[in-house]
Amino acid sequence: MTEKNNYHWEILVNDQKKHCFFGYYDRCPWNKDTQLHLAIRTIQRKRLPLRGETAEIGVVNRKEKKFIKITETRAWCHQQGSMTVWLNPEKNIFSFNDYCVKSQKIISRIWSVEQGECGRMEYPVYAISPDRRYAAGLNFSRIPRRGYSYADAVLDKKPLRLQQDGIFLTRISTRKTNLIVNYERLLDMHPLPYEIKNKHIWLNHIIFNSNSKKLLFLLRHTADTDKPYPWQTYMFTVNIDGSDLRCVLPDVYWRNGTISHQIWGRTPHEILVDAAWGSAQKNEAVVFDERKSPVCAQKLSAGFGVMSHMVFSPDGKQIASDTYPDSRGKQKICLINSSTGQVKTIGYFRHPAVPVIDVRCDLHPRWSADSRLITIDTMHKGLTAIMMCDFKKNEG
Repeated sequence: MTEKNNYHWEILVNDQKKHCFFGYYDRCPWNKDTQLHLAIRTIQRKRLPLRGETAEIGVVNRKEKKFIKITETRAWCHQQGSMTVWLNPEKNIFSFNDYCVKSQKIISRIWSVEQGECGRMEYPVYAISPDRRYAAGLNFSRIPRRGYSYADAVLDKKPLRLQQDGIFLTRISTRKTNLIVNYERLLDMHPLPYEIKNKHIWLNHIIFNSNSKKLLFLLRHTADTDKPYPWQTYMFTVNIDGSDLRCVLPDVYWRNGTISHQIWGRTPHEILVDAAWGSAQKNEAVVFDERKSPVCAQKLSAGFGVMSHMVFSPDGKQIASDTYPDSRGKQKICLINSSTGQVKTIGYFRHPAVPVIDVRCDLHPRWSADSRLITIDTMHKGLTAIMMCDFKKNEG
């Protein structure tokens, strides 16, 4: 599993017989008192999910180190789970995406850990605002990279609903949903309109900023849905009422792997990317203000110098950063001091070769709300496992 780890990492689930993981790095998996950790459990990690194939939705009890199954879902993938997220971490209420057999649509179900199902939203959820008032969603059937969509969200290779499709915003208290940005509007302001003729277009990676008033998202397009990569990427931001739509990073900033991941930073307008810009030729921790055009970037740290998932701690003092497996299957995770740029490696992990790229297990570091705990998904004895590091405890 690991080699020469100076920090103690513990497995959150003992006596594991299935693959247990959380998913992405852009959300907090813990409830209010950090005793319950949202999780998904599956029986296989050798291929992409099939239509009708289910995964277990549940929580991990931190004290008992036990996975508690709550329900099942047909809307899941190995990279992002089922977009499981706390709607009310104080009352242990969460949401997850699922396939509704009756409507034949992807929806979001709302569950209480103690009381069971207590509601639903008619659109799948991609992200929840930090103030827990809004849910942002999109049409997963447009995403040609199937490792980031759902088997029951069958790929629509000829989507024509440019005016009726895009980013949907739901007010959680009323379940009322509005289309705040449609594809037609995005294409009208595309920096290179000649690039998108006869291309398949889709949206992905929606994230709320820290004050819950703006969204960051990616518009992508490709000529071949069967072999979508290489695709073109354009980063946009928009207010949650649909105003102030901006293309903040056109594709020229993304080409040849110069950026792999993005997330909001410490302020409502700061964005963090792992960028290989300028003379560096290596991916570094870089921030910029999404309101300024042209981009005026600030380097925070050299980081690991490779593609990584980076995310600020809630207190803004540290950045958690991981790596993809190298040629020997080794993955690393580090903490970056956001003031000094100093990099401290806190974990080494091993990842076996995989038959399909999108069933790999990225570490995807996630913070607890108090900036004390980090959890990751990793491979352990042939199974996916959730591991935790209390790095403040490790540092005494």
